Amino acid sequence: MRDRQSAHAHRELCVPRGLTVLLGLLALGGCKPGQGATSGSSAAAATDTAPPSARPEESRMWMTVGDRRFAITLADNAAARALAARLPLTLDMRELNGNEKHADLAEALPANASRPGTIRTGDLMLWGADTLVVFYVTFDSPYSYTRLGRIDDAPALPQVLGRGQVRTVFTRE
Repeated sequence: MRDRQSAHAHRELCVPRGLTVLLGLLALGGCKPGQGATSGSSAAAATDTAPPSARPEESRMWMTVGDRRFAITLADNAAARALAARLPLTLDMRELNGNEKHADLAEALPANASRPGTIRTGDLMLWGADTLVVFYVTFDSPYSYTRLGRIDDAPALPQVLGRGQVRTVFTRE
């Protein structure tokens, strides 16, 4: 009730003055009713050119190790988009520290590293600008990474990835 009363009082005070301003802008600016006074404004441009929201399949990629396939939900950042644009990609990933597989990429990705603190099983990260890392054990880390995505069914990773080098295929389909 209070909101309605406030809105009503606001309308009583502002309608004549607001109407006068609006009519003046329409007459001088040639605007159509409902169009902003400055059609080139950033607000108008943002609504006119806003991209459609990402479909779920656009934020997904796949990782295959042997006969096991894992879905990966990509992060919403430039590095993840750049990685997805390079797919398909086959990498021989080396073991490190009993908790990750890593491989150097042929070209750097746009890194934006931060310290995650805790690395989780299933994290897909970029170390530096050109090392792709798949983590298969949760642990605390002082290192900085750029998040690329998250592997679904992460609990299966330690068994599937094993202890040595592993050939890993990343695809969009």
